[in-house]
Amino acid sequence: MPSVIALDAMGSDRAPKPEIEGAIHAARGYGVRVLLVGLEDTLRAELERHASASRLPIEIVHASEVISMEDKAVQAVRAKRDSSMRVGLRLVREGRADGFVTAGNTGAAMASAKMVLGALAGVDRPALAAVLPTAPGAAAILLDVGANVDCKPHNLEQFAVMGEIYFRAMFGQGGNFSGSFRSLSGTRGPRVGLLSIGEEETKGNELTRESFQLLKRLPLNFVGNVEGRDLFNGHVDVIVADGFVGNVALKTSEGAARLIRTVLKESLRATITSQVGYMLSRSAFADFKKRVDHTEYGGAPLLGVKGVCIITHGSSNANAIKNAVRVAAEFASRKINQSIELGLATLHPRAEEPAIAPAH
Repeated sequence: MPSVIALDAMGSDRAPKPEIEGAIHAARGYGVRVLLVGLEDTLRAELERHASASRLPIEIVHASEVISMEDKAVQAVRAKRDSSMRVGLRLVREGRADGFVTAGNTGAAMASAKMVLGALAGVDRPALAAVLPTAPGAAAILLDVGANVDCKPHNLEQFAVMGEIYFRAMFGQGGNFSGSFRSLSGTRGPRVGLLSIGEEETKGNELTRESFQLLKRLPLNFVGNVEGRDLFNGHVDVIVADGFVGNVALKTSEGAARLIRTVLKESLRATITSQVGYMLSRSAFADFKKRVDHTEYGGAPLLGVKGVCIITHGSSNANAIKNAVRVAAEFASRKINQSIELGLATLHPRAEEPAIAPAH
């Protein structure tokens, strides 16, 4: 049976155009069934512009409300109970969809997922996990990248377990995330590092120092503290941070990637010699552009909720939406949530924060 993915078709900055184009590419390329969630008349009008869509497994599920980027997350989630986000997540909770994808308001998406799906057993706070390209030809996972600005040590302990399991499921033992990455972790398992300001155990703030003590006792391949330069050098597979630091690191990386692409483009146009060199090396430059393009990675899964929820950029284009749908389908088919629950069952239960119960 093909995977069924609910897609918030009203979420992105230019909705519903990239969502519908991405859904068409995903349905055609990956054989998934896509449920477009949003204002039916708007979606149908845009869908009818694509003649081939009528032959693809794409359906529309009506939702009468839309959460905008300007809406305050918690207020919008509570007030707009028939929003495209809420309806899409209900499809997952009810078993009518295997996963949910949105390019909408990130805060509202996280709040909606917590309220509608609830948290996995053993999870105090879900975390957003982002994929980073590393050298040579591999990838690393950074979490949390924005779901939790303020964290406690046991939150980072849970992030480490969830991230290690996610990495193994998506990259390990022949797992291939996007067709171009591989694992360099070897037989000991993914290398887990704690993002800090120095490699020594005593470096960092109170949070990282206390978290270090918890992580080194876990049955993981914990390699200790890592620094910002380790995000891309391939020395670590899973990088753990609180959401504030992780989000700054992610956004800085994306900005640097855009700058590199721009500078390269300008340099290649500067002289006749450089233009000739580009023509001779076109395939190499195309491969480089693809590797640093965040739209190839398909958004960040919200690890720790009862269901599959992928959150991607508001500026997402059709390629980003297509890949987000792919990631949602892969996440569901590899039963990553079940593995996370088993992994967290080895930790002591925490009482600081109550488990998040699903809401209707």
